Parts: sequence; structure tokens; C-alpha cells
Amino acid sequence: MRRSTSPYLLLAAGTAASLVLAACGGASDAGDDGGDGNAASAGDGEQVSLTVATFNEFGYEELLEEYEDLNPGVTVEHVKADTADNARAALRNSLGANSGAADIEAIEVDWVTEFKQYPDKFADLSSADVEGRWLDWKTEAVTLEDGTLMGYGTDIGPEAVCYRADLFEEAGLPTDREEVAELLGESWEDYFAVGKEFVAASDAAWYDSAGALWQGMINQVDYAYEDADDNVVATTNPQVRELYDQVLAASVDDELSAGLGQWSSDWSSSFQEDEFATMLCPGWMLGVIAGNAEGVEGWDVANVFPGGGGNWGGSYLTVPAQGENIEEATKLAAWLTAPEQQIKAFEAKGTFPSQVEALESDVLLGSTNAFFNDAPTGQILAERAEAVTMMPHKGPKYFEINTALQDAITRVDVDGSDDPDSSWAKFVAAVEALG
Repeated sequence: MRRSTSPYLLLAAGTAASLVLAACGGASDAGDDGGDGNAASAGDGEQVSLTVATFNEFGYEELLEEYEDLNPGVTVEHVKADTADNARAALRNSLGANSGAADIEAIEVDWVTEFKQYPDKFADLSSADVEGRWLDWKTEAVTLEDGTLMGYGTDIGPEAVCYRADLFEEAGLPTDREEVAELLGESWEDYFAVGKEFVAASDAAWYDSAGALWQGMINQVDYAYEDADDNVVATTNPQVRELYDQVLAASVDDELSAGLGQWSSDWSSSFQEDEFATMLCPGWMLGVIAGNAEGVEGWDVANVFPGGGGNWGGSYLTVPAQGENIEEATKLAAWLTAPEQQIKAFEAKGTFPSQVEALESDVLLGSTNAFFNDAPTGQILAERAEAVTMMPHKGPKYFEINTALQDAITRVDVDGSDDPDSSWAKFVAAVEALG
């Protein structure tokens, strides 16, 4: 969800201490309302207080007020962490202590496998009422071997390419979004080749951050950091090293990167200058760009993504088993992730739906974005979502390994303190230290 200091995840997050988890019981069905927008009132007229913990922007502020109006016996407190990493740390601590978790806890896709190690800490949300509700790959990520459903899908992050049409024009490149999509082609090689042409004719960089490029590239690798048995292979996987070398060669040797640390203050302020021409933009990034680039004209969106399809980010709503109101919390989670509410969240904050019915909505498909030259962003992102064919395997150590890899890229692209080889060696040491 991702649209502020660190959208769905904090890329430079530190490693949290290991959880010490004791087993506990508790499971619940999704209830009978199916989340169709007409949630049932709290049982027996009793007053029920629920807490919902999220991070960044889920678009839930008005929705939670609406739910209270529909359910007079229910009051909902919204607890929003300032960053995704802080939300993750708070949930880890609450689960470890078996106390303090919210009734509904949002988790980011990169944390899923980490928390799937402790299924007894979460209620089973499986129910016939929600079968087939989400894209298959969205649901598969939170489904355990025994069929337990650990979370309800919120948004997804299908990726397109956002670009500055005015800078393209100055560099002699096409500006029409369909022509730009054709120009950038279907491969990273194509994208980098156009970048070389651009920087030869412009004072601006081609893209904002090597770290951002890394997220797009690594999310297209099935087994990047851990194999199917969750053995760590990050430092020996040739695909990882090849992509690492490729992105740094393009960023530093070919000078295509603006050398900005994504989510840094320098990065945020750079949108007010002509520092770079393109950036990878999952649906939630549109709000980030529009907010940081307020008053800047020229942004547009191309219906293309190097390497085919890609998804960056997306979250789930879980119901911790330690809660006292699991049934009511499950009803609320089901309602928030129903198609009607996913569309409302999209309209409020740009969170792109993962719900199959919502993806076919006329409201979504007819949505345009005035900041991006009235681009048909709903249609573009729906087609980008169709291009996503898989979710890469993310084992229990994925988050920490990816953080270490991002640190390695930052040392070269942003700090300039290391060359690619020395920074890779530090990455290897960091991975080995994870045990």
C-alpha cells in the first residue's frame, strides 16, 4: 500500500530480532456476510471494539467510518504505522509476546512467508464465501499446505513505466504513451538501450534509483534468494549476480541512474527538478509521484514493463488468533476486501484491487488520472495485472536478504563508497550472518 515514506516496504530496513513464538489456538470462518457491502451488525446487539493496524495508505479512513454506520454495535480504531518496517516490527513483537496485536493486522507481501512459519498465531480465514474472490497468485501466497487461508488480499502492485513526456520531447524521443510503450520494448536491454540514447541528449538521468530498478528485476525471478525448500541460494544463484551486475553497469557505468536513495528526502525533493525521466511505477506509486511532483507538468504512464509483467508490493489483512473478537474482526476484514470496498479504496488512495470482480469494474476500467495527462490508468494497470503470471518464491529470510542486497546497491549507486565487487562481498557476508 505503499504510498508514503516507504510504500509497501522499507527498502533499507534493518534486521529485526527473531521471533520467540509459542503455539496458540484460534480460528474462524469468514462469516455469512461475504463482505458484499452489507455487513451484519455485531452479534446480540453487544458493543464490539475492533482495532485495525495498517501502514502507509490503504484508503480505509472513510471505509471504517462507513462500517461503523452499517454496524451500530461496532466501533473501529485505526492504528497506522509511519512505515511498513515499523508495522512489521510491531507485529513481530506482539506475536512473540502473545499480546498486543490489533484485531486486524495488515501484512506486506514480502513478509508473508516469514509469518507463515507461525500459522497458529493467525485465524484461518478460509470460507466458501470468499473462494475465487482474488487473483489466483494473490491467494496462493497466503494459503498453507493444509488449505488454511492466512489473509485476505487487499491491493496489488502491477507495474508500468511512468515518464516525463516533456523531457522525452527535449531529447528527441516520442512522447505519445502508445509510442513510448513500443519504444521501451519488452526487455530490460531495450529499456537500458533507450536510456543510453536519452542521456546522450539530455542533462537528466534516465531513472531515479538503481534500487527501484532492482525491485522490478528481482520480482521476475522465480527463486531468487531461496530455493523451493527455503535453502538460501542468494549468494550462489547466478541470476542474482547477473542482474546485480546488469543494474549497476547501467546505473553507474552508463550513468543512467540519478543515484537517489528511494524514499530519501533527496529523492522526494528531486521530483520538483528535472533530475530523471522515467521510473517504474506500480499502481500505488502514482500517488507518490503526484504528491512529490505537485505543480510539475509532463508526467504520463506507458502500458509497458521491461521483462513482461511485474508486481511490486501488495498486502493482506490477517486476524491474529490472540484477539478477543475474531469472528467480528473476520467480518470486517472480509468487508474491507470485498469488490465494492476495494474500488472505494482505489478511488481514495489509488490502491489497485486484487479482487477479480473489482478488476472488471467499469469504475476501475474507466478511471483516468489528471496528473498523468489524463492517462487511462485503470485500464493500463488492469492490463499490467493480466501480464503478471506468477509471484516469486519468498522464503522466511527474503525480507532480510533483499534488504542486504538493496544496501549493496546503495553503497555503489548512491553512496559511491564501494565498487560492485566489494559491495557484493559485503552482501555475501551479511547473508552468511543470517545463519
